[in-house]
Amino acid sequence: MAQTTPNHTQTVSGWAAHDTSGKITPYIFKRRENGVNDVTIEILYCGICHTDLHQVRNDWGITMYPIVPGHEITGLITKVGSNVKGFKVGDKVGVGCLAASCLDCEFCNSSQENYCDQVQFTYNGIFWDGSITYGGYSKMLVADHRYVVHIPENLAMDAAAPLLCAGITVFCPMKDNNLVGGAMRKKVGIVGLGGLGHVAVKFAKAFGHHVTVISTSPSKQNEAKARLGADDFIVSTDDQQMQQARRSLDFILDTVSANHSLGPILELLKVNGTLVFVGAPEKPIELPSFPLIFGKRVVKGSMIGGMRETQEMMDICGKHNITCDIEVIRPDNINEAMDRLVRNDVRYRFVIDIAGNSSN
Repeated sequence: MAQTTPNHTQTVSGWAAHDTSGKITPYIFKRRENGVNDVTIEILYCGICHTDLHQVRNDWGITMYPIVPGHEITGLITKVGSNVKGFKVGDKVGVGCLAASCLDCEFCNSSQENYCDQVQFTYNGIFWDGSITYGGYSKMLVADHRYVVHIPENLAMDAAAPLLCAGITVFCPMKDNNLVGGAMRKKVGIVGLGGLGHVAVKFAKAFGHHVTVISTSPSKQNEAKARLGADDFIVSTDDQQMQQARRSLDFILDTVSANHSLGPILELLKVNGTLVFVGAPEKPIELPSFPLIFGKRVVKGSMIGGMRETQEMMDICGKHNITCDIEVIRPDNINEAMDRLVRNDVRYRFVIDIAGNSSN
């Protein structure tokens, strides 16, 4: 493991955290030369994910400083390696969480690279050459083309950026549970109306399902129904509302990262219903057995998606004109945005204007 190799000759401007304070400051570093399988990308925008916040502060105890965060990257290709097919200079592209995998296991061979034992991430990972990966809080990126996706022409590059993490995180559970392209309309519950939840509502409605938002915040009801198109809204702290909705939903996607019990939420599922958990609470989740036993219910987890699924999601977003609701910031406002993210003071995703293209 090393920060760079002799092949890292390109000087890049970016923004990094250097210690557990998580403070982001300008940082000059090196990226590798464009290889035969690589594309070089001029980064236009990069979303701020909650993972970035955890990583810069070493909340999970795995951070390698200095760390350049960012795995919701959109930009334009400026260089293409000789082995690269399907991409050309000028293409609108995106890079999400994945930077490398073994390319030879059962998961890589079935385009589930995200579950490869040797998967490495876009930042704070170890690339094939042994160097530490640096993310999208920077002016340019060299990426293996097998971990790059096309961005549909009709999608705004800033609002498309969070789809590369938030979008694929909620899309895959829906696809895995036959909610994408199916003929039967289902009753779908979305727990939490934040960066993940608001995109999940958009997907579920685009796929033709009846959508119920489940939230602790009554103030979000108008937002959920009037603006995002949810059909129903349940205040999860209201016992009467929860009782009335008992056994009413076919599928629930829980996007909440705060500590909470799954017991009351599971009671909303019909018999044989499924709950998929994509949040990452700091403490173990509370999962009582009776709602599972007496309802023959299933609880599963899910993490982002493989490259084929990510491209499929992007194409569907292009077809339905689905993007994230964002607040665009300048790089010198990253620390302020991080502090606001801790307070959930954003609707619904911060995106850094890396190239300075936005007037916002």
